[in-house]
Amino acid sequence: MEKVQGEMEIERWERSEEISDAEKKVIQETWSRVYANCEDVGVSILIRFFVNFPSAKQYFSQFKHMEDPLEMERSLQLRKHARRVMTAINTVVENLNDSEKVSSVLALVGKAHALKHKVEPIYFKKLTGVMLEVIAEEYANDFTPEAHSAWTKMKTLIYTHVTAAYKESHRDPQT
Repeated sequence: MEKVQGEMEIERWERSEEISDAEKKVIQETWSRVYANCEDVGVSILIRFFVNFPSAKQYFSQFKHMEDPLEMERSLQLRKHARRVMTAINTVVENLNDSEKVSSVLALVGKAHALKHKVEPIYFKKLTGVMLEVIAEEYANDFTPEAHSAWTKMKTLIYTHVTAAYKESHRDPQT
């Protein structure tokens, strides 16, 4: 029985639910507060990600040997990557009403990570989960049950689109 439940969980993760207009508004409102502290929140997300999933550091030559969260926090390379992650999410959030733009942005992220960086797609699921945890903790007053539900759909949307780019890049003989 547990295995079936796990398979259903995976299937639900891979099927992006439609984000309603009201949910898009909630995402954009909570994100505006988060993005006002873009770099600090991004650094918090990456540090928690690397502490919880140290194997993810293997893809980052500049900080893969860092163990100490304070050392990570001071790393200019980690801060730079945090800004890039947050900027990409910001582009998605700003364009939630333009599904083609969202698909395009996330496809670029997916292709770069699949082909250039060779990152396993499971790390996107882990990273989006950590992102949701950090935002929920640091913005607890804004993170209503409605916001949590909307952001859960958002993390699924990100994961689904990024991994679709992985699948596409493995089918395309020109890449």
